[in-house]
Amino acid sequence: MAVGGGDRLRALRESLGLTLRDVELASVKIAERRSDNEFLLAISRLSDFETKGIVPTIHKLYSLAAIYRVDFLELLSIYKVEFSEIDRDTSVSVSPRKTHTLASLDQLPSVRVPVQLDPSFDIRKTTNIGRMIAKWGVVPFAFLDQFADHKYTYGYIGADDFTMYPLVMPGSFVQIDESKDKVAEGMWRSEYERPMYFIETREGFTCCWCTIRGTVITLQSHPLSPVPVRTAKYPQEAEVLGQVVGIAMHFDWRADSSQPLKGHLE
Repeated sequence: MAVGGGDRLRALRESLGLTLRDVELASVKIAERRSDNEFLLAISRLSDFETKGIVPTIHKLYSLAAIYRVDFLELLSIYKVEFSEIDRDTSVSVSPRKTHTLASLDQLPSVRVPVQLDPSFDIRKTTNIGRMIAKWGVVPFAFLDQFADHKYTYGYIGADDFTMYPLVMPGSFVQIDESKDKVAEGMWRSEYERPMYFIETREGFTCCWCTIRGTVITLQSHPLSPVPVRTAKYPQEAEVLGQVVGIAMHFDWRADSSQPLKGHLE
C-alpha cells in the first residue's frame, strides 16, 4: 500500500523522537526569528497534516524541513512536486513568444543524462542520438561541476522571433560565450562565419549580427528575415551579453508560432 504524505511526515518526526508538542515549540522559535506566524505549527494543524491529508503551506513546509533536518525539495516530493521534472514540464507547458535567457536550474538535486553510448556510435556520421544512448542515469548536479564552464549562458529564441530566420529558426536554443562580449569586425566569407551575438535591449533580448560605430550599435537581421535592421545607443540601450557559439535548432517553428512569416512561407 502506498504511503501518503501524512504518514511520511509522521515517520520523519518519530525517527527523530519528537512529539507533536516538540515540533510546535520548535516552530515557535522559527516564527519568532522570522517575525512571521505563518511559520508556526500548532499541534492541531500538525495532526491534520499527519492524519487528514491536509497539505502544509509553503511556510509551514519550510519549518518542517528545518525541524526534521531534511531537504526542502524532499518534503515537496512527498506531495508529488518533483523538481527533477521541471525541465520536462517547462518544455510542454508554453513556448514564450519573446527571446530570453534561461534561468539556472542549478538548485535541482539531480538530472537524467546519457551515461553510456552504444559502442557503434561514430562521431563522423549523422545519427539519431536517442538510439545511440545505451543507458540513462540520474546524476547529482554536484557531480556535473567538472563539466560546467561558467563563462557560458544559454538563450531561447522566441517562437515569434524571426530576426535571424532562416539561419536560426524560432524555438532554437543557443549557447552564449560571455567572455566574447566584444563585437568582432572583419570580412566574412559566408553568413556562417560571421559571429552572431546575444543582445539585451530595453525591449528584451535578440540574437543577431551587429556592428558598433562610436556610440551606435546596429542590430543586423538576416537578409531573408522580415525583421528590419535596428539601431540603438551603445551601451546605454543595448548590451552585448556574448557571442553565440552553439545552436540547438528547432525546425518545427510553425507549431509554436502564433504569427505566420508573411511574404515568405504562407
